[in-house]
Parts: sequence; C-alpha cells; structure tokens
Amino acid sequence: MKDSRKLERVFKGVSNHWRIEILKLISQSEGITLFDIAYKLSANPKTISEHTKKLVSSGLVNKKYLGREVAHTLSPYGEKVLRILQTF
Repeated sequence: MKDSRKLERVFKGVSNHWRIEILKLISQSEGITLFDIAYKLSANPKTISEHTKKLVSSGLVNKKYLGREVAHTLSPYGEKVLRILQTF
C-alpha cells in the first residue's frame, strides 16, 4: 500500500470532473492525443492540457511523445483508480 502522502496525491489527481472524464476517455482510446481529448469532450485544449498535467503528476496517466503529438495512456494506478470510480 502506498503511504498517505502518495495516496493524497492520487486522490487529488481525480478530484475534478474534467479529470475523471479524461481518465474514462483515455481508457476507451489508449494513445489518444491532447487535441483529440479536447475535441471529444468539447473543451478548450488549454484546459485539458492543465488537467492532463495534473493526472500525469499524480501518476495516473503516462505520456509518450510522438513528434509534435503526445499520446496518453493510463498507468497501472490510473486503471485501478478508474475501476474504483466506476463502482460508485
């Protein structure tokens, strides 16, 4: 089990409706880019960028650079947290 501070960071990472929607979308479309996320959620790319940064820093999402694009995938912790969220 993670220590309390790491758990706090994980749960703060999903403490926003945009971030929860981003996690769900990434789980459905592994490797989705920032602009595709923004398009599918009808959101501003700058807003989505800030939220994906927080998801990455909390250890829930991984980024892979593909030239000018960035592909997003769920980390193992992101998958676990998404499963927990889906039980509610």
